Amino acid sequence: MTDQSPAYHYNVIARAIRLIDEAGPGLTLEDLAQRMAMSPAHFQRTFSQWIGVSPKRYQQYLTLDQARRMLADRATMMDVALDTGLSGTGRLHDLFLTWESMTPGDYARRGAGLTINWGWFDSPFGPAIVMGTQRGICGIGFAAEMGEAPAMADLQSRWPMADFVEDPTMLRPWVLAAFGAARGRNATTPLYLIGAPFQIKVWEALLRIPSGEVTTYGDIARVIGHPKAVRAVGTAIGRNPISWLIPCHRALRKGGALGGYHWGLPVKRALLAYEAARAEAAE
Repeated sequence: MTDQSPAYHYNVIARAIRLIDEAGPGLTLEDLAQRMAMSPAHFQRTFSQWIGVSPKRYQQYLTLDQARRMLADRATMMDVALDTGLSGTGRLHDLFLTWESMTPGDYARRGAGLTINWGWFDSPFGPAIVMGTQRGICGIGFAAEMGEAPAMADLQSRWPMADFVEDPTMLRPWVLAAFGAARGRNATTPLYLIGAPFQIKVWEALLRIPSGEVTTYGDIARVIGHPKAVRAVGTAIGRNPISWLIPCHRALRKGGALGGYHWGLPVKRALLAYEAARAEAAE
């Protein structure tokens, strides 16, 4: 395996994220490189090539008050986002995301008659279980915190009557595009939203939050026309089955508190830090 392969970078970044998150901002480049069993120069080059900023700068994005600064300085104007959708700078990773949702009647059947393909993939945030129908990705879960078996069981429980078939080859082009390893006109990721009507409404609002920005549960409740349903919005966000692409990690509590995250708070912090660093690198 060469240093330039996507899997190599995914594994390096996933390990580094965990070490940085565990050790905090006092961890030096030399100490981090030693723990990674790499030379400092090689590690910094590899890290910067993938994430776009130096390890030291990334450590700053992992500080606990980063989310509050993002909310104060870069919070999304949700009204504008709803008008622009995913156009322009609002597109996630410069990908063209398309999505459609299952009808309420189909959802009520709990996946009966539906074939869902699945596979495990490397990601910048550890092992990812990805599921999809012929129409698009319907589930992404991260196993770094909870483990692979629970993550798999978690997604399968969303559609207990579905027929699950292991087929990573079918999903691979979409996954490569989703995690930024595929570029160009063909790098598209279709999504298939399987949820109750209220949940889908919340998830569609999440899709309009540009990468590198955040909003609050209350703002989402307001723009979907249910300003008093903050708790219900929080529940719908927590039930989002398509992590990363439907960016529930960009929704914070009022005042900037991170709130919960289904796949583990360390993963949520890593997601926010990753996007903020990439946004800075693109400026």
